[in-house]
Amino acid sequence: STFTIRLPLAATTIDQSAASSADQGGPAAAHPAGRRVLVVDDNVDGAESLAIVLQISGYKTETAHSGPEALKTALVFRPDIVFLDIGLPAGMDGYEVARRLRADPHTAATVLVALTGWGSEDDKRKSAAAGFDCHLTKPVGADAVQAVLARFSTIAADDGVRE
Repeated sequence: STFTIRLPLAATTIDQSAASSADQGGPAAAHPAGRRVLVVDDNVDGAESLAIVLQISGYKTETAHSGPEALKTALVFRPDIVFLDIGLPAGMDGYEVARRLRADPHTAATVLVALTGWGSEDDKRKSAAAGFDCHLTKPVGADAVQAVLARFSTIAADDGVRE
């Protein structure tokens, strides 16, 4: 078998423009270096694949595969952004994880991105009500992930305040 992997250049373009902005006195947090992203999905391969793509783009990543594991990891890792699946096992879905992250002062300002197979308008309303900042429906391309990262790139790395 032969496998070909093609990675988009969009990450490089975003990284260069963010670095240029930081060099010109813009927000230093716009560059992914040192930015922490937690990927939560019960599909281990999917979570690990997204984490690898983010690492290649310069992000520090952790993964979790259940709601309780996500909460524990978030408290230790202190992510700037969480890509969170809604349909999680172990009796705690992504909506509940989002509500608990919002309720904790250590993670209340973390950007939460729903990354789910559920994409109806009702699902999007539910994710917003649970505290998600953004809703992406699987399958999600690298361009959509990069667009979300660029949209929320102005989060101050040291205090989690959105600019």
